[in-house]
Amino acid sequence: MAKHLRLQHGIIINEFTVFNLLRRSPATAASSTSDSQPSANNSSLQTESVVESSQSDANVSKSEPAAATLASQRPQPAEKRRDTPFTLAARGKLSAEQVEECHRKVTAYVVKRLHPFSEVESPSYRDMIHSINPKYTPPTRDYLTNTLIPSWYQVEKSNIITDLCEVNHIALTCDGWTSLTQDHYPTVTVHYLVEGSMRQKVLATKAVYTAQTGIVVAEENGDILKEFGVFEKVLAVTLDNAANMDVAIKRLQFVKIGCFAHSLNLAAQSLYSSSLVGQWTAKIRAIIVWMKRSSMAKVVLWEKQDVLKLPKHSLILDVRTRWNSLFLMLERFLEQYPAIQAASFDQRLRKNMERDRLDRLTDGDFTKAEDFIRLMRVLYTCTLCVSTEKSPTAGQILPIIQKLEKHFAAENGDTVFVADLKKRVWGNLSTRYKNEDNRFFLEEATALDPRFKNKMDNTAVWERIKGKLLANSEQSVAVHDHAEGAGMTQGEGKQEGVETESEEEEENQPLPSKQSKKSLLEELFAEEDAVKRTSQERLMMSMEERAEKEIQTYRAMPPTITSSDPAAWFWAQRQTYPLLSCLAFSYLCVQASSTPSERVFSTAGNTICAERARLLPEKADMIIFLNNNC
Repeated sequence: MAKHLRLQHGIIINEFTVFNLLRRSPATAASSTSDSQPSANNSSLQTESVVESSQSDANVSKSEPAAATLASQRPQPAEKRRDTPFTLAARGKLSAEQVEECHRKVTAYVVKRLHPFSEVESPSYRDMIHSINPKYTPPTRDYLTNTLIPSWYQVEKSNIITDLCEVNHIALTCDGWTSLTQDHYPTVTVHYLVEGSMRQKVLATKAVYTAQTGIVVAEENGDILKEFGVFEKVLAVTLDNAANMDVAIKRLQFVKIGCFAHSLNLAAQSLYSSSLVGQWTAKIRAIIVWMKRSSMAKVVLWEKQDVLKLPKHSLILDVRTRWNSLFLMLERFLEQYPAIQAASFDQRLRKNMERDRLDRLTDGDFTKAEDFIRLMRVLYTCTLCVSTEKSPTAGQILPIIQKLEKHFAAENGDTVFVADLKKRVWGNLSTRYKNEDNRFFLEEATALDPRFKNKMDNTAVWERIKGKLLANSEQSVAVHDHAEGAGMTQGEGKQEGVETESEEEEENQPLPSKQSKKSLLEELFAEEDAVKRTSQERLMMSMEERAEKEIQTYRAMPPTITSSDPAAWFWAQRQTYPLLSCLAFSYLCVQASSTPSERVFSTAGNTICAERARLLPEKADMIIFLNNNC
């Protein structure tokens, strides 16, 4: 076919692929045609292709001169550029939707990666964008900061308000932070459950310029909660032991939960006041500081680590205000003790260490480090356990305190050093969570955690839970029926006189025959009938009996393993425990520590850094909000 078109009509068909087009020069690519006849510029190519034909086609090629003459006499159309995806993209313009999508991606790139706003106007960035898509022009810095970011912030804020409208109970964490520019930023995070899954959002991180008294803090937090429409839904607030926060929470009439991780850190910091611990750690700290300041000590330590097959870890220096830093310093010291000892005897360091009068480490120091790590590791583990924000943690506080009490109990074989550690740590922890309201709340949270419910044998705890089930009975049943999705009959849907009508219907119904069989319709809808019978039995039972039955069934079941998620467990068992599950969801969203707020301040520190010290507080709030919530 191609041969016929070439010889009889003077049409040459060239087959192009995408990769061949990329390898050809623009002039050659422009000379190719799709459906049109060859132009005058292509006559030389046609002549060359005719000359290069084989001798076996000599008889057929006799008509070529005449065909070529006729073709040359015809009027030639204007040259056409062949359309390809690349030429179409080059000629076309981005639609409004495409430009908006590109703007969204650029905004997310700046916000999520915490880049300076001036990044979008830097020559290297614009050159990169032009290379990717020449038709797209990135937004200016002014358009990014004053239009794109505020618009995105308003949309996400509206979405969070809409989501929180469907939540019945929420918990908060609050804390304060001072930026590099000495601006004070309090933050509020909200925690809630959606279908048994923990959700967490940052509501606000706004700069304040007034004295942070308890009354002022209460007004600031109250305004934030009212702005998001969740003031009436707050059950408890987790925060540190600051006095102004205590006053603010009492004024707002919320349940206050002291940050358990902060309490553990205070117990660990109490060891700094011990003379036994202070003298021993001072000797270790002096050696670590000396080795971290000496470049030769670093080289020698690496050599000893290679020889002794130890991990190439750097030494850690403790910071008193940082959680568990003393434990981490001594744990690394214990790991690298052989390398430290070998380095101290190396001739390249020995004279300098003797000149600086550094005390040499002894086997007694190593023994004390082992005792310290064995005793204090549990505090470090507990801090990590209660610092998670993806699973419920409020029910862990009392079980962990019980375990710590047993761990730090004095024993006959304890050395003076170990006895002093135990006395100081437990003496600090034993004073925590003594407030009656706070203690009652934590006991109920522990009882409603299926992992630790057996640790609450006190009858008074379960009586309080039963009282709350009865107080919330109507709302609990409504939520359960909506989640269950089971259709109720018209008689079952009535709340008043249900028991009397059900009993009368039961008396009027004839006794079933012993030989009765299910009809085909009954077999088809057997599952629906079973759900209806369960609903009827539940309605015929008094509310107090239902609450008592659920509590007894829940207490009789074995506890779940500690790795299970109690919120997900109650969501899966919500049909078995309709009353308990609704009450449990209000407790399981409460956090045991205020570490979610601390993590927000980590983002804030990266946002308001030395390179971005002039960032306005309003813009900082938007960036922190979007970075943590999107």
